[in-house]
Amino acid sequence: MFHQKRNFNPSVEDQASLQDFKTGSFDVRQDAVLNLDARALSNLIAARDISCAEVATIYLDHIERTNPAHNAIVSMRDRGDVLAEAREKDDLLAHGQRQGWMHGFPQAIKDLAATKGLRTTQGSPLHRDALPAQDAGFVRRMKRAGAIVIGKTNTAEFGLGSQTYNPVFGTTLNAFDRTRTAGGSSGGAAVALATRMLPVADGSDSAGSIRNPAAYNNVFALRPTQGLIPAEGRDICLPSLGTVGPMARTVDDLAMLLAVQAGSENPNAFRERLKRDVQGIRIGWLGDLGGYLAFEPGVLDLCESALQTFADIGCDVEPLPVDHPMEEVWDYWIILRAWLTGGALAGRFSDPAKRALMKDEACWEVERALRLSAMDVFEASTRRAAWCRTVARLFERFDFLVLPTAQCFPFDASLTWPRTVGGRSMDTYHRWMEVVIPATMAGCPAINVPAGFSPEGLPMGLQILAPAHGDIAALQLARAYERATTWNSRLPPPH
Repeated sequence: MFHQKRNFNPSVEDQASLQDFKTGSFDVRQDAVLNLDARALSNLIAARDISCAEVATIYLDHIERTNPAHNAIVSMRDRGDVLAEAREKDDLLAHGQRQGWMHGFPQAIKDLAATKGLRTTQGSPLHRDALPAQDAGFVRRMKRAGAIVIGKTNTAEFGLGSQTYNPVFGTTLNAFDRTRTAGGSSGGAAVALATRMLPVADGSDSAGSIRNPAAYNNVFALRPTQGLIPAEGRDICLPSLGTVGPMARTVDDLAMLLAVQAGSENPNAFRERLKRDVQGIRIGWLGDLGGYLAFEPGVLDLCESALQTFADIGCDVEPLPVDHPMEEVWDYWIILRAWLTGGALAGRFSDPAKRALMKDEACWEVERALRLSAMDVFEASTRRAAWCRTVARLFERFDFLVLPTAQCFPFDASLTWPRTVGGRSMDTYHRWMEVVIPATMAGCPAINVPAGFSPEGLPMGLQILAPAHGDIAALQLARAYERATTWNSRLPPPH
């Protein structure tokens, strides 16, 4: 059903935005600047057609108007301090010094990542007033590229769960429907990006925490190959299920931010590799994994409609059955998740006073971890390797794998998580997002691309999976898909 190609005319290559924009030459509406993609904004700043102070003022004014309706950005810095830093960036430009692609960009960092001297709460009352002594590594790299940190983006408590709420800052509301969840745990980042409160945003992903909120807010996001962005933590030699990644409104911007996060000295060179002829690319459609996964009615139909776009641009798309016991992938992910997540929280859990302030899901992870043996973890790791070999065999037949990003549309924001999906009971707080676990367990790159909207106007996305270290290839296909669709031009409703 995916081989019938409709008439399609590729969009023209990039054109400069606001070519006639000159500060002071005419009255430019704020939304003209806010709606620029990040690369166009970067070029205007570099050409000194707009000052960093003006950009900061426009964004801060917009945040002041918009953020109260969504609760996406928290722990905002003092406005005067931000503007003083922006003027310092202007002074550097006046003396011929440009720090990098993000020079003058207002940025709010996900509230799981350390920011020097700026509250990093992890969404937990245990860390309500925590002031890190240094920045996380990727934050340092973003600052070296010229970013101005203005605050943090809201997250699920300890990043647990694909619903962004916590007892410190409350719930973040969806960009397109403020009665619905923003997804999570990078929900604040996705909403801030979709509502134009940030030009690009950082997120992190263990169980879909960057992909799910991107799908729920109609933006792009990449979970990169495990290890592409240097790991941090108490023991960087430990295996990991999570990684930092970029979020953006265009694939070009996604690639540019990934390059900065990964430590590339030349983000433009990274982006320039994105043009690719996609004729004949082989795509395997995983769908609901042969009926294994439950879906809310309408999700698969919408995603299969979006899948047609790949055929339109010349790809060969085929349904792909997976010859692997998928329940094992989940069961062993649960063990590894508890070992790594529960282990990290065990110290706090051991103190009854602190335990009382931890969300139930965090305590659940620790309790599972405490019941594990070394052999349990070894066996789970062995079974994870078996899944990685299965995925490698799939990539011998197909260049990419595609499946939905979520199993249900954004749900009521007052719910902690959906207890049923498609008539099936969800037995854990993350079972309803099982569709993201295959990529997590394989360690391969996975990009969320917008797939369209439900009849109620709720966004959904597709995951594009590429072989490990195939991040550029995934970005190339996502870019071709982006140029054949118009989803990312659809704006959230006005407040």
